[in-house]
Amino acid sequence: MSLEWKTEDEMFAIARRELFSAVLGDIMDKMGLRRQFLPPSIQPLRTDMVVAGRAMTVLEADFFEEAGAGGNNPLSAKPFGLMLEALDDLKPNEVYVCTGASPSYALWGELMSIRATRCGAAGAVLDGYSRDTNGILELGFPTFAHGRYAQDQGPRGKVIDFRIPIEMGAVRIVPGDIVYGDLDGVCVVPRAAEEEVFARALEKARTEKTVKKALEAGMSAREAFDRFGVL
Repeated sequence: MSLEWKTEDEMFAIARRELFSAVLGDIMDKMGLRRQFLPPSIQPLRTDMVVAGRAMTVLEADFFEEAGAGGNNPLSAKPFGLMLEALDDLKPNEVYVCTGASPSYALWGELMSIRATRCGAAGAVLDGYSRDTNGILELGFPTFAHGRYAQDQGPRGKVIDFRIPIEMGAVRIVPGDIVYGDLDGVCVVPRAAEEEVFARALEKARTEKTVKKALEAGMSAREAFDRFGVL
């Protein structure tokens, strides 16, 4: 398979410029990868946001004190658990992908976005809420969540591990899988299939542009599908 990119930076640049979640999902369906979309309630903080990068998976859990005394888990006495370590461990082109918490507090905010930006991260995808909305929007940091909610995770939740396999909805996410999201949803491309998925999606996206012009010129849907194989 001939690829149009030589580096990962080039691959993600092409993906942001020419691909979209629907075409990636269509290609994965054809390849038998039919459970790759995260829950539809996970939406961008702003409609023009696009996230494309490798999953840096984060597992959160509910706690009931910010720094509890006693207990058998040393994380109980540590504010935020391993969140600061996870945040500082972000690499260029990685996406902070977090799940495990109840929907009672925010998992992401402005200061986290600032640090992630400095690390070169590509965005955040949260099975929960984000806060500090105006600050994140001013930064333009791609943030995908169930919505906006100001309540802090400080006394309510802690990161208990990161860079481990997680599940979000019906999707299993392994560190290094590609996460792609836009206004229509967030999908996960398994690392083992990424080259084929991206190459075929790029071909389909370009074909769809040809079909669009044909339909605008008056071609019927039947004729367009018979000729181009997409609709």
